[in-house]
Amino acid sequence: MGTWSARRSRGSLLRAMAIPARIALCVAAAIALGAGGAPGRAQPAPAGGGRRWTAVRAGRMFDGRSASLATGQVILIDGDRIAAVGSNVAIPSGAAVIDLSHATVLPGMIDTHIHLYDQQNGQSVTARAAVAIGNAAKTLNAGFTTAVDLDSRGGYGTVDLRDAINKGVIPGPRLQVAGPALNQRAAVAYPSLEPPLHEGPIEDKNLSSPWLARAAVREAKLRGVDWIKIFTTQDFVGAEYRVFKPDGTLVNSPSLTREEVEAVVGEAHRLGLKVACHTYGGEGLHSCLAAGVDATQHALDLDDAALKLVLARKLPLGITVIDLVGNEPGDLKESGQRTSRLRMAEAAFKKALRAGVALPFASGAVGDRDLHGKQAQQFAYFVRWGATPAQALQMAFRVAASVLNYDWATRVGTIEAGRFADLIAVAGDPLADVTELERVAFVMKGGVVIRNSLK
Repeated sequence: MGTWSARRSRGSLLRAMAIPARIALCVAAAIALGAGGAPGRAQPAPAGGGRRWTAVRAGRMFDGRSASLATGQVILIDGDRIAAVGSNVAIPSGAAVIDLSHATVLPGMIDTHIHLYDQQNGQSVTARAAVAIGNAAKTLNAGFTTAVDLDSRGGYGTVDLRDAINKGVIPGPRLQVAGPALNQRAAVAYPSLEPPLHEGPIEDKNLSSPWLARAAVREAKLRGVDWIKIFTTQDFVGAEYRVFKPDGTLVNSPSLTREEVEAVVGEAHRLGLKVACHTYGGEGLHSCLAAGVDATQHALDLDDAALKLVLARKLPLGITVIDLVGNEPGDLKESGQRTSRLRMAEAAFKKALRAGVALPFASGAVGDRDLHGKQAQQFAYFVRWGATPAQALQMAFRVAASVLNYDWATRVGTIEAGRFADLIAVAGDPLADVTELERVAFVMKGGVVIRNSLK
């Protein structure tokens, strides 16, 4: 990963994306906002092409695997990777030393479900890009050094965004992306077919047969995605119902057939891609689980039969929370105060937690609700709903890393030798108060300090 400064980011970004002058100011402001106005710089390598050593003194450390804090640790970093961790690690002569002896150091957090682009239609490509760039910077600045974007809301801008981050052109987390979600025609509530976002056949979201489903996956692979995202529960379209029926039960109108889902999963896995499935319950949930998708999302109406499938196949559930909080008043009104999606998420989370299901951190943060950078508010819900603080934290570290494509669990999610030097720090003890993660004060990605207010 390349290093960057605010000046280099602005100049490189404008050259690479040819953003008009009126958008340039938006992009520059987004970068400054996301990076806290003071992006970190990598320490220069020693003369003669020597190795770049950095040592982080951690007063307390949560390594992402254990349930307790280690004290008095040294994290030795060689370039962008962790070289050694322990209480007696020798610090090489000339190494840069970062003193976090009064703080708690943790791995960079992982969010397995975000949307960097918003759902606003009628915007230009550059206007949408400015929003997404700002959201990427906010997410990184909040301590989420890795994320999965599960639906670009049209177009392949997230592929370009991922590549620009990897080249050091703009700041952001390590990204895996799905591009636009796939579905049969007219099965999502928001349109994404308008020019200039129409980029080919799968933008029509037409998977209305197993063979069309396979063709769509192949095209997405050629366009550079890491994941395939599908919908098997329609997103509340139609005039009669939106979310809840008059009796207060959730609308679980299925979309893709099981044969279509199986075709998507089979082709994706054949091509080295993972599959995420948006589903709330009913037939759509069961078809996802039976087809063996890699990351079932939401699963609000988690019945016993579905839970049995989850356990039998050892599948994770990404139960999003903060994306549902804003829906609470409207949901309660529509259901006659009987229930809401947030209440259903609570019930599903508790049921899955008791059963021992893997629950990777998945916020569902979307660009048009100003949730990026605020994902850590979700930890308090996890603890309130029965998880221990250590369990809640591990959901954003080891558990989330296990869901990522390309075996990224060997690269991120824990503090140990060989992993990327992606670190965050908070002033207090997150095992005593998980809301400390809402106040991340230090962020390092790949050995480069992004921000540090603990000085």
